[in-house]
This record gives sequence, C-alpha cells and structure tokens, in this order.
Amino acid sequence: MLTVVPVCLLMLALTTLIHYEALSWIARRLPALPFPSRFKVVVVLGGAFVAHVVEIALYALAFQLLVRLGAGALAGEPTLAFDSALYFSGETFTSLGYGDLVPSGALRLLASTETLNGLLLIGWSASYTYIAMERFWSRPG
Repeated sequence: MLTVVPVCLLMLALTTLIHYEALSWIARRLPALPFPSRFKVVVVLGGAFVAHVVEIALYALAFQLLVRLGAGALAGEPTLAFDSALYFSGETFTSLGYGDLVPSGALRLLASTETLNGLLLIGWSASYTYIAMERFWSRPG
C-alpha cells in the first residue's frame, strides 16, 4: 500500500500539469488560427482529447509498474500487457467500468484515484470547451 500512495499523488500532479499545459497551449494559439469560429471548437475538442489520451496512457504505465512491483493485479491479466492496461485505464478514467478487468490489492487505490481524477479532468475540459464555444460563437465567422 505504501508504494501506491506516492504513485497516486504523482499521477494526480502529472495529469493536472499536462491538462493545464494542454489547455493553456490551446488558449494561447486559438485566437490566431485562421479558421472559422466553428472549426476552432473542433480544435479545442481535439486538443482536449489528445490530453486525455496522454493522461490515460500515463495511468496505464502506472498500472503496469505497480503490477510488476507486486502491488496487485487485474483479474485475468497476470502480466498486464500494455494494451490491456490502456483499455483498463480508459474505462477507469471515464468511469465506464465494464467490470471485465477488476483490480486487486493496492491497485484498487490507483483505480479509484484515476476515476476521480478523470472525472475532474473531463469536467475541466467540458467547462473549457463551453467557454471557447461561447467566445467564438458570439463572433461572426
């Protein structure tokens, strides 16, 4: 359990920084893009999507690391290949939770941390997208 707590804290910090930097980068460049306003919203959504994929991949790597350190396992995945870790991370991040892969041991703490973190980051993306839509849809073009 002691191994997982620092990993959870590190993941929270990393994903928050990644998300902040991604949305900041978009905000700085978006007004200067020579696209119609409607397309700028697509850029916002695409940028947020890429940030989420990177964050999900980082959690997948964290799951793999912790499985290798013996902190737990995913039911039915003794070695946890990256594609399975990525799949589990994506469904956990989005709180989809099919239940076909179930964490055991201390991995449960990382899974619950990822779910809460994912919900917060998705909410952040949604609010940012709303602000961008409001800004660019109120202008002609």
